[in-house]
Amino acid sequence: MDYILSLDQGTTSSRALLVDRHGKITGVAQKEFKQHFPKSGWVEHDAAEIWFSEAAVMAEVIAKTKVKAKEIKAIGITNQRETTVVWDRKTGKPIHNAIVWQDRRTADYCSKLKKEGVESTIIEKTGLVLDPYFSGTKIRWILDNIQGAKEKANRGELAFGTIETWLLWNLTAGKCHMSDVSNASRTLLFNIHTLDWDDELLKIFGVPRSMLPEIRGNSEVYGQTHMELFHSPIPIAAMAGDQQSSMFGHACFEKGMIKTTYGTGAFSLLNTGNEIVHSKNKLLSTVAWQIKDEVTYALEGSVFMAGASIQWLRDGLNLINDAKEADVEAAKVKDNGGVYLVPAFTGLGAPHWDPRARGTLLGLSRGTTKGHICLATLEGIAFQVHDVIHSMLQDAKMSGSIMRVDGGVTLSKILMQFQADLLQMNIGKPASQETTALGASYLAGLAVGIWKDLDEISNLWKLTDEYKPKKPPEHIEYPLKKWKRAIECTKHWEME
Repeated sequence: MDYILSLDQGTTSSRALLVDRHGKITGVAQKEFKQHFPKSGWVEHDAAEIWFSEAAVMAEVIAKTKVKAKEIKAIGITNQRETTVVWDRKTGKPIHNAIVWQDRRTADYCSKLKKEGVESTIIEKTGLVLDPYFSGTKIRWILDNIQGAKEKANRGELAFGTIETWLLWNLTAGKCHMSDVSNASRTLLFNIHTLDWDDELLKIFGVPRSMLPEIRGNSEVYGQTHMELFHSPIPIAAMAGDQQSSMFGHACFEKGMIKTTYGTGAFSLLNTGNEIVHSKNKLLSTVAWQIKDEVTYALEGSVFMAGASIQWLRDGLNLINDAKEADVEAAKVKDNGGVYLVPAFTGLGAPHWDPRARGTLLGLSRGTTKGHICLATLEGIAFQVHDVIHSMLQDAKMSGSIMRVDGGVTLSKILMQFQADLLQMNIGKPASQETTALGASYLAGLAVGIWKDLDEISNLWKLTDEYKPKKPPEHIEYPLKKWKRAIECTKHWEME
């Protein structure tokens, strides 16, 4: 049997999965790693710990399944995007903790750039908005705040990478310093029209080109693992940002197909084919994937807090003991009792893009119960996704009939049914919820001939659960109106 080893490096854990040629997952290993919060709004990871945890789960899944290295035909990497690592080329050691995609420390710098009038240039070239979410401002912060970093960078001694680049560097013992188009398109430094780093953008952010990795497609052999890892070299044949990988794992290969992943955040992508659709609603135009010379683009909307909102109920408020209990408590009330939660704990993402917004719980009364707050939390996730999908379809001048979904939060039947009602759209869940890891596997398998084409991969996607709208459109007008009021109340809470 031939296998693909999929490395799924996420925001809170590192995972390794073995996938066979039938798209079946035959082994999984997972290891959580520490989250660092040095200041309010700051989020960091130890990049060395990320690599050690990924190396550990690779070894664990191979040991558990007793698969031999020679049976693994390729490795595919998918990763948390935008998280920024800068390391010394000679020692291979990071010069600072990785700055995570959720981090908001560069909000003031983004405001400064907006006042300088460069935002329109950035939007046109990158398809992104000017926000602390992306890597470019994080690199600049490291160069400005770590002693000697700017001088070392100018001498060509430092390397930058998002997490896939960092993993590839370590897998190949420093022989490969590469990124793929899907991850590069999330940096604010990459021109999605030319598919290359852009000199004007590099000048705006003050980032030397020598720091940057070589740009490659998503499905090709970049290099091989060094001998000490598996005692037999394995080709590394795919890299893709987690949301693009998930879209590929959902087999959303045709223009107009939509997927949403409900994880720590919620991320929706609409396939726009070979066309770059520039959003009028502050959504992102991004590269979905490049296979050989063919590039597929997408519109994307990012909700920063989805599953993390339920974690907050558990760890912050101690209202529940586990995520499933949120559904149990929410089912005890007939409606939200007028309670609305805007989970803008780290600012608002699409389509609002307000880094200064903060989480807000509105409509509380003496009659408010734990159940109302749990239901408001689940509904708050669905409302945010509704705003994204509604804006997305408006921008692309399309109508949607079904959305494919994955992620741990989709276990909430209350949330999924409410989402179907809000969108007036069918919600489809596949047999496997591991679409992100499967996407990386499929991309790697294409590169080495495990699967011959996209049609063969499409046949591997199987629908198991479907939620259809139960409420007519007029029944969701009032809650949407209240939600819009709640959103306005939470904006600009943190003052400049």
